[in-house]
Amino acid sequence: MKKITAEILTIGDEILYGQILDTNAQWMSYELDQLGIKVVRKTTVGDNEEDILTAFAEAEDRADLVLITGGLGPTNDDLTMPTLAKYFGSDIILDEHVLAHVKDFFEKRGREFTELNRRQALVPELAEVIHNSLGTAPCTWYERDGKVFVSMPGVPHEMKNLMKESVIPKIRNFFNTPVIYHRVIKTVGIGESFLADKIKDWEDSLPSHVALAYLPSIGHVKLRLTAVSDNREILKQDVQLLIDQLMPLAEKYIYGYDNTSLEEAVGQMLIEEKKTIAFAESCSGGFIQHKMTTIPGSSAYFQGGLVPYHNQFKIDLLGVKTETLEKHGAVSEECVIEMAERVREKFNADIGAASSGIAGPDGGSDEKPVGTVWIAYADGKKTIAKKLQLTQNRILNIELTEISVLNLVRKSLKA
Repeated sequence: MKKITAEILTIGDEILYGQILDTNAQWMSYELDQLGIKVVRKTTVGDNEEDILTAFAEAEDRADLVLITGGLGPTNDDLTMPTLAKYFGSDIILDEHVLAHVKDFFEKRGREFTELNRRQALVPELAEVIHNSLGTAPCTWYERDGKVFVSMPGVPHEMKNLMKESVIPKIRNFFNTPVIYHRVIKTVGIGESFLADKIKDWEDSLPSHVALAYLPSIGHVKLRLTAVSDNREILKQDVQLLIDQLMPLAEKYIYGYDNTSLEEAVGQMLIEEKKTIAFAESCSGGFIQHKMTTIPGSSAYFQGGLVPYHNQFKIDLLGVKTETLEKHGAVSEECVIEMAERVREKFNADIGAASSGIAGPDGGSDEKPVGTVWIAYADGKKTIAKKLQLTQNRILNIELTEISVLNLVRKSLKA
């Protein structure tokens, strides 16, 4: 089956100036992927006829489908419609159906219809007009040599409605598309290169219709398997078999799939184990608790926590021993162990977890430089502490501490 490709073309100086964020392209990419169409390029071009014509030609040369948004207003700087007419060698005509819709649109809102608004009904004669029920700028469809151009308004809710109601069904009917099936495997606690080394033989044995991509982010590495064929159910079976083969190599790093977050995965483990948890956070400033409580239903396992940022509150609220802080300091194995054990007791939780460190950019020393963080886990039977040596960036250190604490909880629950 022939691979169908697409280019998404956004028109407007405001995008290039950074005044407006182009969220349309991301949304359309996802929808095209669901259709089995691969987006090969996303292009943004300003309000300049020559640049737009060049972009049209380049897009037609490399893609089967070109989706265009923006530049459809009635003012002189809105060039998309006349430039499309020029590109396809078409006259521009007044579409009476569009004109009636635009007039009705303004009348129903008690607004004056002007000659400038009348320009919205001027469309290329060769275009098929698709009704835009939510706005005045018409959507137009062009076919040439087996390729398709679609021009839509840049207003997100108008574009999405047009795509869902009309454009996607027409694309599906025009192109005979393959099935593209993705599965994302989420890992934590291992770097990209180390993971690649561990699964090298597995990766080398992947079948030709399945591709692997490494998607690293802060503290995580995602493995995306993309399979292409004409049968979704067979693809699902093929990918699941590959995941089963991967598990012996990387199971201890895998915490979830697709859209599952680490917080969600840990929460699900706590539910399955019928365990509750409490946190004592110093350097992470409550960020771990914030992330845990973003998950619906977290009250089933999250008991509560403390943020004793200053040492006196570690003593007064948690019961950390004064001599521990005097002898070892707040950023120490001894202190963080006491924090985890005391918060577990204080909140009557099955598990206590804690963090204490130097987030930066100041406060470090030769013995304990910025980025030194201690974390701990305690469940009444065992207590585990771990030292982290992170970065010079405060925000990054807080995020990495959260990930490390939750990964410590995850691994301890699996043990």
